[in-house]
Amino acid sequence: MSIKKLLTETNNITRSSYVWNTINACVSAMVSPVLTIVLTRVNGLEDAGIYSIAFAVANLLLYLGQYGFRRFQSSDVTERYSFPEYYGIRIITCASMMIAALAYCVYGSVVKGYSAEKFAVIMLICGVKLIQAFSDVIHGRMQQLGRLDVATKASCFRYVCEIVSFCLTVVFTHNLVLASLVCVIVSIVVFIITSYNVGKDYCDYRPSFEPGAMKRLMIEGFPLFLSLFLNMYISNAPKYAIDAYLNEEVQALYGLVFMPAYVISLVAHFIFNPILKSYAEVWNEGRIKRFRFLVLRQCGVITGLTVLALIVAATIAVPILSWLYGVDISGYKTELYVVVIGGGMLAFSVFFNTVITIIRMHKTLLYTYGATALAALLLSKYFVVNYGIMGAVAMYAVLMTMLSAVLAIITFLRIRKEMPGATDAGVQVK
Repeated sequence: MSIKKLLTETNNITRSSYVWNTINACVSAMVSPVLTIVLTRVNGLEDAGIYSIAFAVANLLLYLGQYGFRRFQSSDVTERYSFPEYYGIRIITCASMMIAALAYCVYGSVVKGYSAEKFAVIMLICGVKLIQAFSDVIHGRMQQLGRLDVATKASCFRYVCEIVSFCLTVVFTHNLVLASLVCVIVSIVVFIITSYNVGKDYCDYRPSFEPGAMKRLMIEGFPLFLSLFLNMYISNAPKYAIDAYLNEEVQALYGLVFMPAYVISLVAHFIFNPILKSYAEVWNEGRIKRFRFLVLRQCGVITGLTVLALIVAATIAVPILSWLYGVDISGYKTELYVVVIGGGMLAFSVFFNTVITIIRMHKTLLYTYGATALAALLLSKYFVVNYGIMGAVAMYAVLMTMLSAVLAIITFLRIRKEMPGATDAGVQVK
């Protein structure tokens, strides 16, 4: 069976989209934990610490590459902008992403004393994320046309190949730079034979750089980009502070404790992807009561998952994580609880960010994320230097709680404002 047939064949597109989106979310969430486990066990905490900060920087710059357009593009049900225009702007943002990565590494070498190895690893991991950012515009078009299943199958296959290639190279060579390079090469090859190849049926690969459209897209997408970029900065602010003031081993230990929050974050992003088009349609049809019900139901799901995560953290998480990483983290149980709470709050913030994008209130995100990021910038050094890992996780949880609360208020105030004109006042919500 050909790759194309494997990715596109299905008996039920809707069911396949949800199933593969869930699988993709799980595999994506496994990337960093699995790679960190292998690095910690094979190469030790120092290399794990280097990878941890490289992954944090790459994830931050990923949002520059994507420029926040996935949600905007996927929920553009009226096709206000054409795919060639989305494609053109993505080429520009991806180029900007790698320029920013190079600038960061040069700054790290000159100011922070990064070694050549650390410089190379950060650039290469950013290269892996560059492939993700570029494929995202193709996947966004697939989702826009109702084929999220195709996009998530292709993405899932690429993640699996990245994990396998990186881990095998580390095990056989013990060389972090070489493993990162192999991962980039494998990611490019898999992208070409899956997303790019199959995407020809959905996408017109002739980018448009029409100045007027590029300007409008840059302005339209800026609040989304900046909010997601700042959200990732807020999430990783403790890592940047540890990188500046402490050492690689502390970085690795923080990464181990922080892993549950990272997994929750990744899963949240992918779980919310399938709702974009359906929520956008309900909102555009003026069915406000139905929309409010969907939002409240999703809040209940997030709350339930957070409680479940806390139960896991209180019972089996510490021994399992200690066994997986080969490092005793039993002394960090309280920090783990705080991290899980912060991860739950992050899931709420990601969800309300998604809803605010759908209802086109995304300009308010600039002020919300800007204020929270400023707080993170001002507080991170104090908390990390004085309280170490506990200070880092506590700051993270507080910032995420504040952020999700403000986004929730913005969302429900807008819904309440639209209620008088709702067209589904007499429709029974099922």
